[in-house]
Amino acid sequence: MAVAIALFGTGMGLIVYTYALYPGILKVLAAGRGNSSPREDPEAWPTVSISLPTFNDEQRIAEALESLLSLNYPKDRLQILVVSDASSDRTDDIVRAYADRGVEFLRIPERRGKAAAEIAATDHLTGEIVVCTDASIRVAPDALKPLVRAFSDREVGLASGREISVVSGAGKTRQDEAGHMGYEVAIRHLESRVGGVVGAAGHLYAIRLHLHRGPLRSSLSREFAAALHCRERGYRAVFVPEAVGYVPRGSPTGLEYGDRVEGITRTLRTLLHKRHLMNPFRYGLFAWMLVSHNVCRWIVPWAGVAALAGLTVMAPSMPWAAVVLSLTVVALSTGALGWLASDRALPRLLLFPATALMGNVAAMHAVLRVMRGDASPRRDPKRAPTSGH
Repeated sequence: MAVAIALFGTGMGLIVYTYALYPGILKVLAAGRGNSSPREDPEAWPTVSISLPTFNDEQRIAEALESLLSLNYPKDRLQILVVSDASSDRTDDIVRAYADRGVEFLRIPERRGKAAAEIAATDHLTGEIVVCTDASIRVAPDALKPLVRAFSDREVGLASGREISVVSGAGKTRQDEAGHMGYEVAIRHLESRVGGVVGAAGHLYAIRLHLHRGPLRSSLSREFAAALHCRERGYRAVFVPEAVGYVPRGSPTGLEYGDRVEGITRTLRTLLHKRHLMNPFRYGLFAWMLVSHNVCRWIVPWAGVAALAGLTVMAPSMPWAAVVLSLTVVALSTGALGWLASDRALPRLLLFPATALMGNVAAMHAVLRVMRGDASPRRDPKRAPTSGH
């Protein structure tokens, strides 16, 4: 019984710390620091290069380019470079048709993945600030200036935008992510004020050119590594919620499971590659945030399994444990039902537990992949179903 109590207490303690105590401590640390993001426009807007890797995106590349060409930013200070990762459809022809509107084009002869395409583009970028995005996102017209304005602070090396998931083709915010997004936005706000965010939005972030050119293996998560690289070089990564990008997504469960696993796997490998940043004696609060925001979340599913095992043993002799176990079984069954249905039209009663269950199982799957040393496939995470990445 003592072991069961220890399993339950330890598991629940980690879960509570990760999702309640950590944000609470951040809030205390951030009190009185205010929002340090610059609010005034610079005297002269810096030159900006937008790097857009693509693969077989003929159905959406034109819309993506139109959104970038509509950005509220001085046109003579803006470079748009599209990198085709050996596309085999009409993507390249569509992009070339935009040459007379200033869109530049680079083709990689052999497919190597999104991260490799971004790396190949670095020598062709001319702006002081590089904005990383892709064809799956629709950048809001007024998103660029807030991102660039953040670099008025010389200590800022990276500015991360805010991604909003919408139902593909409907333009509505995904119900299963609405609450989660609000929670994540709050966390990023606090981290930004305390010492800098510990990762960038994968579809929309800006970084200083000399930091973007830092070496990185294509098998790692570039957006996560970018924020870590900034900290290594003495810069901060900040969150800019005014810089909004809309990311169309399909089914919240089955269709995205593989993307979740691959994304977490890349992030785990990147953290292992940059593990020295978890040294609190050298990196202080940033190391603590890195562990709390990322490592603890990846351990939470295992902590949940431990707590569930403890409850199972305690339930026959402790009525309260039996009640909690019953409620947990109902929640897991509801999540499993929603996951199996894999229907974007599911009611909220099924959507939230289904998405939560899928995310935690994906984290466990990713951890096992890393422990086994499984090789990453070429496909990239966070891509809509029509994309080959």
